[in-house]
Amino acid sequence: MTSNKRKILNDPVHGFIVIPNDLVYDIIEHPYFQRLQRIKQLGLTHLVYPGALHTRFNHALGSMHLMQQAIEVLKQKGHYISEEETTAAAIAILLHDIGHGPFSHALEHSIVENTSHEDISLIFMQKLNEYFDGRLTTAIEIFQGKYPKIFLHQLVSGQLDVDRLDYLSRDSFFTGVSEGVIGTERIIKMLNVYNNELVVDSKGIYSIEKFLVARRLMYWQVYLHKTVLSAEQLLINILKRAKQLSQKGINLFATPALSYFLQHNFQTIDFINNNEVLENFSQLDDYDIMASIKVWQMHEDKILSELSKNLVNRKLFHIELQNNPIETMRVNALKEKACEYYKINNQEADYFVITADVTNSAYDLNHENIKILAKNNSVEDILIASDQMNAMLLNKEVRKYLISYPKQFV
Repeated sequence: MTSNKRKILNDPVHGFIVIPNDLVYDIIEHPYFQRLQRIKQLGLTHLVYPGALHTRFNHALGSMHLMQQAIEVLKQKGHYISEEETTAAAIAILLHDIGHGPFSHALEHSIVENTSHEDISLIFMQKLNEYFDGRLTTAIEIFQGKYPKIFLHQLVSGQLDVDRLDYLSRDSFFTGVSEGVIGTERIIKMLNVYNNELVVDSKGIYSIEKFLVARRLMYWQVYLHKTVLSAEQLLINILKRAKQLSQKGINLFATPALSYFLQHNFQTIDFINNNEVLENFSQLDDYDIMASIKVWQMHEDKILSELSKNLVNRKLFHIELQNNPIETMRVNALKEKACEYYKINNQEADYFVITADVTNSAYDLNHENIKILAKNNSVEDILIASDQMNAMLLNKEVRKYLISYPKQFV
């Protein structure tokens, strides 16, 4: 007896999501993909917005749903897209985030150095392609931008891709931040193809304007919220300390998958050449990290213990954001306080006085621009076509510098 794989899922953001065929169902059922159920979409953002507990799994399914809608709109406008291409595009977007590690972007370069989640996503896709006898080849070509129909790649990865359309809608829904609400359905209805590139019919220009403004606001209000940044920097330093201790041979509780990465330093090439690395990564999720940090609260190393207690009990560091680099004298003064308060040396004080910088760019003029298709078939960049958009403001990369330290030093 064969099981029915044409399932319908009820999503709080988009309504009913249809799994289109057996191959997509089997990919979703695979342990590599199921791992995404255990990785939160917004990392530690729930410490500020308590509702933000949705997962990478939710986001991937939502993105696939929007891809199916977008493909259908393009077909209705006379653009030929085969059934194979339709499935491949759905798989490409379904797997676009499969390489994310625990707590998403917060730990992107902490557990595995100099390796992006996009690199690991591609390696996972290639491994799954072997498992499914080469049936993901077209999806991988679309993901990499190597498939002749460039607009399919732009739907997966571009400045108006279905990834962004889903995460803005989803993240604003679960955080309750209404500034992120966008007209997803209307934007998709306005999509078109011209000269093999994704464009937007001119009637959709106002929806695109709102999309760009919403994205900029969501970055400052949610993704780069200063309390979220404080929590993320604390988490990064906990993992950094744990790795330092582990590689010195100090006994440290950790789940097997986490222990594997604490004890070794891996690069992208190791994922490709050593299957053991990928398999251990496929076992790693938010639960590994939090279970270990809960135990580390009682560790004899006072730095690891103190940092872990702060995160578990939400005793986050004070944080300040400013437009100019943090003054060295200020950093040194705070480090002196940390040395005296915790009875640690100057090097160890770096764990308690944290400096970093963050950037936000709502629109990148140099990266696959959003193009508006006029009725006379002329194409213009959104910033030129719009009479509302401030090109200099949206294209400008805003960089802010942060300093974070224990609240008792304020």
